[in-house]
Amino acid sequence: MTMQHAPAPPAPRAFGAPTGLGPDGLLLGLAPALTAQGIDRTPRFFSGFATEPLVLARGLLALADITATRYFHYVPTTMRDPVLTANGDRLRAECFSACNSVYARLDLLGAGFDGGDIAHGTTNVDLGQQSRAVLSGVRRAELLHLDVGSGGAVLATPSAQAAERPVNMPDRWVRAFGNVAELHARMAPLVTLTAQEARAFVSAVPPATASGRTAWLAPTAAGVRIASRPTTGAIAVPGLHRLSAAKRLLPHLCGATVYGAPRAETGAVAIVFEFPHARLTLGLTAEAWRGHSGEGALLAALAGDDVVADAEVVSALLAFEPVLDADRLAHAAGITRARADGAIAVLAASGRVGWDLADDAHFHRELPDDPARIERDGPRLTAARALVAAGRVAPGPGPGAERSGEPRSWVVRGGEPGAHASDSLVRVCDDGQLVCGCAWGLRHGAGRGPCKHALAVEIVRARASQHTGPRTSTPKEQA
Repeated sequence: MTMQHAPAPPAPRAFGAPTGLGPDGLLLGLAPALTAQGIDRTPRFFSGFATEPLVLARGLLALADITATRYFHYVPTTMRDPVLTANGDRLRAECFSACNSVYARLDLLGAGFDGGDIAHGTTNVDLGQQSRAVLSGVRRAELLHLDVGSGGAVLATPSAQAAERPVNMPDRWVRAFGNVAELHARMAPLVTLTAQEARAFVSAVPPATASGRTAWLAPTAAGVRIASRPTTGAIAVPGLHRLSAAKRLLPHLCGATVYGAPRAETGAVAIVFEFPHARLTLGLTAEAWRGHSGEGALLAALAGDDVVADAEVVSALLAFEPVLDADRLAHAAGITRARADGAIAVLAASGRVGWDLADDAHFHRELPDDPARIERDGPRLTAARALVAAGRVAPGPGPGAERSGEPRSWVVRGGEPGAHASDSLVRVCDDGQLVCGCAWGLRHGAGRGPCKHALAVEIVRARASQHTGPRTSTPKEQA
């Protein structure tokens, strides 16, 4: 049967009555929803059969494995609650590991379903023991039906059924969603593996109980191999054991692509595993003990003065597109592309925008809007704005100015005016990146986001250019 896609909603913004914070996390509260037929008080996002039942079943079980595991000092937990988003042409199921160091997203493409329309919406359900039992019992030729709506999710086979109600989402997942979007948007494909190479790679991944040591994916004449030491052209994969959940899908692997920051030997990486009509994305932080919720990757993008106001305009134009066109959004909102990027960053900080590595574009997921989150979750940004308001940022000494007339260094006074003991020097590198000599900058570099001094300089530079300067290029664009 040919897959029928639901028509796009007639208004730009589709959904909304999220309810905010509950005692245990974020309540998604998705009803009512805007559909092509008008307001739907009890929306249904999808109902149909899987054309690849084992891929769907094992993919959801892999997510359940990840969200129930702490990979640093291995400890299993009881968390099993992926976020489900319907984007019209696909279903996305997302989660984080219990330690927050692993991001996982299962993309179920339209061709993977039969007999149902994929609508638009987001919900959060628990994959409890009953659902796991149903999924574990699926066989290759067995029918698997999935129904997702405002009331939760129902999984059914001819012999068993499990219904799960919506549950609260951990609040730190919202911060982590934003940081993942920014981290992954900077990445570029480093190596693509064939089906045989991908299966050999996943087969060699140690179990979740292994140590968090960095391994290297080294090229060989026969493909790739996992090495314990760096070699020429090898790609660092920190905490390789954090990929162990992908072993559930080993028989279905059609290939994989490894993503990372260009020219970087270590750092966050992501791997997109390809399956029939589905993809599994696993994103790893630079260390197994570091969670995505504390990366600070979005701070620089949130430093502009107009980002919150621009985000309100852009958010009204979102309609659960599987691929967001930033240029179209900028044109529709009447702002520059650079300002649109800042607005998207604000939406990412609220968890309402994600990044798809395979599509090389943002996508829309609907979570409760919380403009105050930027200040609450970004104390460095708050401190940076206070430094600027106090007039403590000034051009510093250096070899001269760039051709544009911009200083090559800045001094940020950390003490009272006239005090120099706590001054910090921020240098502007040739690629436009800011490097600070403060304790944070020396300890973390750019690995945990910019320090408050670099953010303060970024704010001053943005104001000086009156928001009309060129957009700062990402490492992927510089490659």
